Amino acid sequence: MRKIEANPRSLEIEYAIRDVVIPASRLEKEGHTIMKLNIGDPNKYDFDTPDPIKDAIRKALDIGINGYAPSSGLPCLVDAIAADERSRGNMVTPEDIVVTNGVTEALQMLFFAALAPGDEVLVPGPSYPPYITYVNMVGAVPIPYRTIEEEGWVPDVDDIVSKITDRTKAIAIINPNNPTGALYDAASIRRIGDIATEHDLFLISDEIYNLMTFEGETPSTADVCRDVPVITFNGISKIYLAPGWRVGYLAIRDVEDALIDIRDGIMRQSRARLCANSICQYAYFQALIGDRDHIRGTMSKLERRRDISYRRLNEIEGISTQRPGGAFYMFPRIDCIEEGPWKDDKDFSLDLLREEKVLTVFGSGFGAEHGSGHFRIVILPPEETLERAFDGIENLLKKRL
Repeated sequence: MRKIEANPRSLEIEYAIRDVVIPASRLEKEGHTIMKLNIGDPNKYDFDTPDPIKDAIRKALDIGINGYAPSSGLPCLVDAIAADERSRGNMVTPEDIVVTNGVTEALQMLFFAALAPGDEVLVPGPSYPPYITYVNMVGAVPIPYRTIEEEGWVPDVDDIVSKITDRTKAIAIINPNNPTGALYDAASIRRIGDIATEHDLFLISDEIYNLMTFEGETPSTADVCRDVPVITFNGISKIYLAPGWRVGYLAIRDVEDALIDIRDGIMRQSRARLCANSICQYAYFQALIGDRDHIRGTMSKLERRRDISYRRLNEIEGISTQRPGGAFYMFPRIDCIEEGPWKDDKDFSLDLLREEKVLTVFGSGFGAEHGSGHFRIVILPPEETLERAFDGIENLLKKRL
């Protein structure tokens, strides 16, 4: 039988964060222990979902929330999300909310509804890979804008302006940022909003880490940019330490019906795919209306690990890194990449894995233009694991340079 051709765009998909697990798994099968600094899943380390939220899962089973939920989400959760967004200045109603299978599905719905072949979306460089993958999948073009490493990876507003064309539809903001850990202030977001207003664009605001900050709070993009249409993403995965439950949402804050057709396209998709996980939706509802003291404990642990990571990495000759303001990532620069035996950052990361059994993610996996020459780590592992991993990075550089 002849080969049946696949959609060529699907064969171009890469997801560096999980692609690096393949060679690591081979080493584990050979009996090696891998120090994993690659995946942003707190529950793979010494964090756990708070007990009250786990109890809500059991309650959902007991009270019979086992059938389909409404396509836009359980009414109690939708109301709680809208109230939570309004408390941060994003003046949405329950009718503006769609609950999704994680933020990834929210991204798919938005891009499938908003983009046609040839359209352009400005995304931060470096960027979380799905912002590139799903734009490409619909035949549109992700255009990375520079973030300024020397200034803590803040957006380069002049570069954003220079990248706008008559095909640009939206500007994406990930705040706090993955992969850099940057925390953008309100002034930076407002400048981006002014650009969007001037060029009739809408903003995509990924706020999945919005309560995971070390100093200060994450501004709500919709609050800061009230004259701009904004679609906000958030979910249970990070803040509530439940990434495997796959519950996220998008909130549509429109201005003068600019997004009316995009809203319709999103709502049609939500109905066609039935609903997100009903049991986990109920747990998210309880998380939003319950006590959030657990976040302080999480951030206290992460702050100690951030400080250790920042100090140790900058002490290694040939490596430098910026201090993150939020989330749980760092994006170190391989200053010695041109001096060493590595042809690129992927070669460096694979060499580090083979030689020292330290698993990171090569920076070009977050965009070749702005991610090359870097690697991403998570600061989630226990302090002793981080110390051993940094010893491994230092050992590799001493051997190779």
